[in-house]
Amino acid sequence: MRGIFVMCLAYVFSQFSRAFLAVLTPVLATDLGMTATDFAYASGAWFLAFALFQFPVGILLDSIGPRRTAGYIFTIFAGGGMFLFAYATSPIAIIIATALIGVGCSPALMAPFYIFIRNYDAAKLATLTSVFIALGTLGNIGSSEPLAAAVEIWGWRNSALAIGVVVLLIGAGMFLLVDDPEKISLEKDQDGGYLELIKIRALWPIFPIILGGYMVSAGLRGSWIGPFHEDLFNYDTLQIGRVTLYMSIALAVGTLFYGPLDRIFNTRKWVIMIGNVIVLATCIAMAINLPSDPFWAMTGFVIIGFFGASYAVQMAHGKAFVPAHLTGRGVTLLNFCSIGGAGIFQWLSGPVVEAYTVSENPVIQYEALFVFYSILLAVAISAYAFANDAKP
Repeated sequence: MRGIFVMCLAYVFSQFSRAFLAVLTPVLATDLGMTATDFAYASGAWFLAFALFQFPVGILLDSIGPRRTAGYIFTIFAGGGMFLFAYATSPIAIIIATALIGVGCSPALMAPFYIFIRNYDAAKLATLTSVFIALGTLGNIGSSEPLAAAVEIWGWRNSALAIGVVVLLIGAGMFLLVDDPEKISLEKDQDGGYLELIKIRALWPIFPIILGGYMVSAGLRGSWIGPFHEDLFNYDTLQIGRVTLYMSIALAVGTLFYGPLDRIFNTRKWVIMIGNVIVLATCIAMAINLPSDPFWAMTGFVIIGFFGASYAVQMAHGKAFVPAHLTGRGVTLLNFCSIGGAGIFQWLSGPVVEAYTVSENPVIQYEALFVFYSILLAVAISAYAFANDAKP
């Protein structure tokens, strides 16, 4: 349990680092001249670096185990990236730093997920993962109003340096406290490669919802909630911290809410479908008539955060079709789709908003953003409708 605890701390940082840019929007715009597109690229760099590194993480989990995989990658890349962030002097340095942090966080959930799969009852996988993720979203909450308060008191550079020191301590804890599960021996006809996973047809219609099912909540919470409230309602750092706190709480509570639903209703597919349809309906409503009242705008973000938190059930659905000897590669491939989708669409969202920017009417650019999300999520849901269910 000590190992799971320290890995939970690493995941707290992972959740923190994917979302903290939204709160830093005003200060980084002032100090480094970052634009809304720069923030989208920086956030996207985190997600894309995280996603691409899932492949070596999967191989390492299956070969050397979670302790060294998470320990080395998290300490070197997340720690180094955080210190680079603290000393950044340009938008490109921020983008590079967030990419390094993304690499460092790449095993933060997959390593404990690997341990859950190997050591615990498969029927409880979604619940275990949901509880772990919900605890991890304390980092999401920490990157909202608490971070805003810290920046007001100590400045963003000193705050980043302090966080970097904490990251190094967590990395050291991984080496000391995490125990590796017993290694699985491969049979002669088991090549243990990603190609074997791609051949599993049951996974094909699941990939689209994993690509798109985290895209909206991650994109909005990671970078757009800050510029949205600054442009439309003239919010400052502390006010942005407050609304991001509400969305972060919604993500945490939503994750816990989803956890037992697959066992309660004996279905994973329809739990995921209904939740994502609600997210889609909210995006369409925001695209058609963006609220002019801050309360109703915040309500839309909270609904998307709550019902867009089905990640753990999505992973459990996909993992149900992955053989045991490919556990590490299987979960990282699924996670690659989830985080990679968030990263790719985050990068694409920047040019979308920029193309529809009208200085005297910022509403237009954000309505375009929600149209963009609505179309992509509708496609993902349509493809997922053909997936086979996997009852727990």
